[in-house]
Amino acid sequence: MGRLRLAACAALVLALPGGALAETPRRADAARLMNELMSGKAQVGGPFTLTDQNGNRRSLGDFRGKLVLLYFGYTFCPDVCPTDLAAMARLMPLLGADADQLQPVFVTLDPARDTAELLREYVAVFDARFVALRGTEAETQRVATRYKTYFEKVPVAGSDTYFIDHTAFIYLLDRQGRYVSFFPPGTTPERMQVMVREALAQPGH
Repeated sequence: MGRLRLAACAALVLALPGGALAETPRRADAARLMNELMSGKAQVGGPFTLTDQNGNRRSLGDFRGKLVLLYFGYTFCPDVCPTDLAAMARLMPLLGADADQLQPVFVTLDPARDTAELLREYVAVFDARFVALRGTEAETQRVATRYKTYFEKVPVAGSDTYFIDHTAFIYLLDRQGRYVSFFPPGTTPERMQVMVREALAQPGH
């Protein structure tokens, strides 16, 4: 677990400008959420309902019976998001027929820009089986907080655009939608496959 903790800490530092976790109250929030996630003592996850890329309301319960790989990001993300989503997509063929028992889900942290149409086009690039979800700003904040995901808009100097600083973990949920574990950024599809197969083999999971 020590190696995983170090990887997670490094991932969060890389996601924040300069790696300064305590420079502002928001950075303190980031550190708190990370500590809660890694401690194993805080509740992680919970039910939610958001709107998918086809305009349909989808709840976590809709995926009951399958494992869920849950990822929070945004389509304008220049690096970590497409890298991690591509790893999730490469995992699917590695699982063979067992891929039918896994549902990859992408939740945008940028609903203001990530329209349903944009999400539909974006996730289709990775795998047609991806479900993309968006909510209101309040819904997004609520769901992200439940999963100990930090995010914050960062304006780009001299322009009207922005990036989003965010922690970038892939969450593994069991067949009942309960949190099992997380993968830090850069986890290979092969490593994910090992843990996914272990979860598939667990009775009641």
